[in-house]
Amino acid sequence: IPASSIVRKVVCRTSNRVFVGLPLCRDPDWIDLNIRCTVDMIMGGVMIGWFSKFMRSLASRLFTKVPQCINRGVKLLRPVIEERQKYLNEYGTEWDDKPNDLLSWLIEEAEGPELTVEGLTPRMLAINFAAVHVTSVYAFTQALFYLATNPQYLQPLRAKVEGIVEKDGWSKVAVGKMRRVDSLLKECLCFDGVIGTTLSRKALKDFTFSDGTFIPKGTLIAATTSSLHHDKNFYENPDVFEPFRYSGFAEMHVEDSNGPKHRLTSTPVKYLPFGHGRTACPGRFFAASELKLMLAHVVVTYDVKLEDNVTFPPSLHIGTFTTPNPHAKVVFRTFVLSLYIVRLIVYSLTLNKSF
Repeated sequence: IPASSIVRKVVCRTSNRVFVGLPLCRDPDWIDLNIRCTVDMIMGGVMIGWFSKFMRSLASRLFTKVPQCINRGVKLLRPVIEERQKYLNEYGTEWDDKPNDLLSWLIEEAEGPELTVEGLTPRMLAINFAAVHVTSVYAFTQALFYLATNPQYLQPLRAKVEGIVEKDGWSKVAVGKMRRVDSLLKECLCFDGVIGTTLSRKALKDFTFSDGTFIPKGTLIAATTSSLHHDKNFYENPDVFEPFRYSGFAEMHVEDSNGPKHRLTSTPVKYLPFGHGRTACPGRFFAASELKLMLAHVVVTYDVKLEDNVTFPPSLHIGTFTTPNPHAKVVFRTFVLSLYIVRLIVYSLTLNKSF
């Protein structure tokens, strides 16, 4: 299957299991809308940037596809929202089989115009824009490519995940212990990251750095990520992909405050996929848990290889952006004899002797 396109759908569907719940999260139209809307929002943002500030509101309605996305979203969300509002009015905040998802939380908290279908729909599309954004899709696709071209990574990952899941199930505690999975994903974002620059800012006034560098008012500045992530002062062998580079440090410091510093979600000055400081990505914790669960599932369920056993597919570079090869195809084969499955069967037998 084409890895990049299928990963985008999987990430969207998985995220919406939390955002809108069943059955809408599996609706092909809803998934297609959010994938397309993500692209349309980016392109629309570029387009309205060509207009003066007082014209941008009009330009967004006339020259972008975002209004069509919202109208399409309203049609899909209306029956879901109206049904939940009906139950909320009849039974209050608690009823049998009440959906526990983001849409329900928004309905309960919204007031006035925000409580309407037209008010809630843009919020859901905006949240999906962040969730289906390039970072999650990029990290998971690249991780698949590295597993497919380096089968020696699979067994160490599989052994760890199976042991963790056997003890803690598919729980938040288990996700926190998947340090090798965490390390692989972090290395994917660090080794060949999504974007070459980050923390873009516009100077609001003239500024002179301590070394004499002068930045005039209005200048756009940014921090470089690619050179930072390959700096030998910060990383040992930075030009060699090491999937478990961070897991050893995390395990050594699991009992102290230094453990979180080596996780995928950390934002030190030497690791910037999620930004830094008070403007760091607030959704990185959700994204990390989601990515780790998906990759862990792949590891214990499938053997992975590239079609025709080709070498690692080269990424595409567009300006400062990097995207996984859109043409590369990945082959999945069910790992039937997985010790994980055997253990599950044994565990089931102990719970139900009549099985």
